[in-house]
Amino acid sequence: MSAAGLAPLALRAAEEAANLVRAATASGRLVANTKSSTTDLVTATDKASEELLVEILLSARPDDGVFGEEGSSIEGTSGVRWILDPIDGTTNFVYDHPGYSVSVAAEIDGTIAVGVVVDIVGDDIYHATIGGGAFRNDTPIRVGSAEDLARSVVATGFNYRTEVRVHQAQVLATLLPELADFRRMGSCAMDLCSVASGRVDAYFERGVQPWDHAAGALIAREAGAVVANLRDGDPDNFMCLAANPTIFGQLRSRLVDLEADVTLA
Repeated sequence: MSAAGLAPLALRAAEEAANLVRAATASGRLVANTKSSTTDLVTATDKASEELLVEILLSARPDDGVFGEEGSSIEGTSGVRWILDPIDGTTNFVYDHPGYSVSVAAEIDGTIAVGVVVDIVGDDIYHATIGGGAFRNDTPIRVGSAEDLARSVVATGFNYRTEVRVHQAQVLATLLPELADFRRMGSCAMDLCSVASGRVDAYFERGVQPWDHAAGALIAREAGAVVANLRDGDPDNFMCLAANPTIFGQLRSRLVDLEADVTLA
């Protein structure tokens, strides 16, 4: 199965899940539980959105695998695995604050080949296929052209673990005088799409999971960004960094200097 063949299904599933989230009543925003900490929220709508995504995808392709934030885990036998975040930015959703999305990625034989991120409040659909470019509402997008950190607006996010958040605050306090400004959205997928579309110049965050960055990282790369961790590998739990090629090395160097991905006890 090619990326182009999977893209329409990914788009349909993400759009239908986004419609479900939009239609959620006020009661759908009530916190159903917490996960890794008291600030790591999950709602009934997160769970319903993931169930709908799995139903749509596996009804069309029953032999595929699934890996979702809310617990969906199916091995599959086709070589295709769907990586799902039914609401990326659940805290924003709970507070009715802009900046939450549905994220759907398709991995073919271990390589992310399709990515769709639906901005639920902004009503934008970001999508990409590997080698096919990146788009917002079918209009091609490209990363910004910032040439130095001093003129760059950088997005970031915060971990759920208190000790990691304290370290992140120390990193930000040191970096802030060296940048034009910081932005904090609350959705990794949306931040990566903001890099892809030039709405921010770079993004970094510690503690993101595969479902957070799978689709957004492909979209950012297809728009011309470099997306990696700080050690010449793919994004991981220790760091996801995305920026245009000109400032990527500058920002990575500063984050390495500040031990932004240091292991904490």
